[in-house]
Amino acid sequence: MTWLLNSIYLVATVALSPLVIYRTLKHNRYKTGWGERCGNVTRKNMQSPCIWLHGVSVGEINATKTVVAELEARYPDHEIVVSSTTDTGHARAKALYAENHTVFFFPLDPSPFVRRAFAQLKPSLCLLMELEVWPNFLKEARRRQVPIVVINGRISDRSYKSYKRVKPLLAGTFKSLSLILAQTEEYANRFIDLGCPTKQVHVTGSLKYDTAEICDTVEGAAQLNACLGLSDSPLWVAGGTGTDEEGLILKAFKKLKTRKELANLRLVVVPRKPERFEQVAQTILNAGFSLMRYSDLKDRRSPLSMDTKAVILGDTMGDLRAFYSLASVAFVGRSLVPMGGSDMMEVVALGKPTVFGPYTFNFRQTVTALKTAQGALEVTDEKTLCDSVFRCLTDKNFANDLAVKGRQVILDHQGATQKSVTLLSSLL
Repeated sequence: MTWLLNSIYLVATVALSPLVIYRTLKHNRYKTGWGERCGNVTRKNMQSPCIWLHGVSVGEINATKTVVAELEARYPDHEIVVSSTTDTGHARAKALYAENHTVFFFPLDPSPFVRRAFAQLKPSLCLLMELEVWPNFLKEARRRQVPIVVINGRISDRSYKSYKRVKPLLAGTFKSLSLILAQTEEYANRFIDLGCPTKQVHVTGSLKYDTAEICDTVEGAAQLNACLGLSDSPLWVAGGTGTDEEGLILKAFKKLKTRKELANLRLVVVPRKPERFEQVAQTILNAGFSLMRYSDLKDRRSPLSMDTKAVILGDTMGDLRAFYSLASVAFVGRSLVPMGGSDMMEVVALGKPTVFGPYTFNFRQTVTALKTAQGALEVTDEKTLCDSVFRCLTDKNFANDLAVKGRQVILDHQGATQKSVTLLSSLL
């Protein structure tokens, strides 16, 4: 049935090409890596055995850090190559690994591209972060007898419903996976329900607890502080925000600024997707605030005059952690609107009082643990967001207690890396 699947891919390519062209021209996406997406990949050392590690985007790539380090320590004779699907994931992988590892775009699934990638990489093992299964990719791995392991495995509510609808078509796909290392019992049961043999499914916990770096300072934070002209002003950082969310944040900020205690409060908004930077800039201006773009400040030899009343738009990539490190309170975005939330462990690990909305279904385990331990605050709307941020900014004992308990949650849940690498070692 390979010919039928390839035919479907061809039809889909023709149908989606106008959208790809639009995004390329409008949002500067998909401009690079087409050779790699077609399977043309050359790794650094063809003489050594190869482990192929794949993460779709930034979140999955960030979660690979401790796994790569542990694999390097245990298997120094193996070359680890890292692929990603999105432009932002690829950029993050390059930043983390390009010096010592081959980094490339994951091949598209038409069988000629997949065969070419396998032929050139010759992997001994493929590790898929969370879940990224493509039929021709799995078929080629089976043909070459290359084990496929899902690591840090999860199946979201939405994906689970979709997979259930086509379960008979996917049974062979899930059965062909050599090992599933799931984050939670719930996810493990979902994999089993979709056809994975029970003996091949293990609960190892989330790798993101291991990769969350607990520290009080971040390199470059002092320079960022000076660049933004913060002085002693309290700072609210809203990170990883999504569509329709910034308007709610700006309304809450306007109310907070009317309080005498917070007259000098500053706000940084960092959208999740770079293609939304211009849209969010306009939203800030439409809300009646002056705007300061961080891209206009970063790397300048002589700083611009700073409007201390301006809302700062974080319109650069890779700086969110530095912004979080300066925060007096942080809001983790894509959670006031039904988008599933963003990873809140990074900011919790920095010891910041953390707030998020009710729509965090992509991070259910983390949210449950934080709420149970009273290590973060869940809000439901603009009013409760405003009230929670106000309390964190004005009640220092409360904010500190929240931050301490949040960090302890991370410490209590670490260990997934060791469990995962130990389990997959039988395949190497």
